[in-house]
Amino acid sequence: MKIDGKFAEMLRRDGFLVYKTQGVSMRPLFKQNRDLVTIKPYHGRLKKYDVPLYPKKNGSGYLLHRIIEVRENDYVIRGDNTFVKEYGITDDDIIGVLTDFKRKGKSYSVSHTGYRLYARIWNSIYPLRHLLRKCRLLGGKVKRAIKGEKKRDHS
Repeated sequence: MKIDGKFAEMLRRDGFLVYKTQGVSMRPLFKQNRDLVTIKPYHGRLKKYDVPLYPKKNGSGYLLHRIIEVRENDYVIRGDNTFVKEYGITDDDIIGVLTDFKRKGKSYSVSHTGYRLYARIWNSIYPLRHLLRKCRLLGGKVKRAIKGEKKRDHS
């Protein structure tokens, strides 16, 4: 797969890419328009918890999400703040990998013990986070249903 685009070109030209994060899919690790990430080209297979940069399936930009499973021919990837797994991301799709980030003027490497611990813990509590999200959604439905009943009673 031939990957084009501004980020791919910058990586080819400069050997690295630094940009402010956009979106909320990697919260709480990255906050939109606050944190700077450094992406570098990678060589070889990535590992579980690595954070690759790859183009969206629809071609309208790039995603920076965490590998949650390494399979023989591809990766299963999910944003830290999302609940949908992405399947079929291959080495050919990936243009770079997160190497470090900067928050409030301080730099953190992905090899930093605190970062590595965060990645493992956040991924391991995914089932609990998913359950809590479902409970919140169900609670909202119940609340709306109760309000709907009260409105009908007053009509």
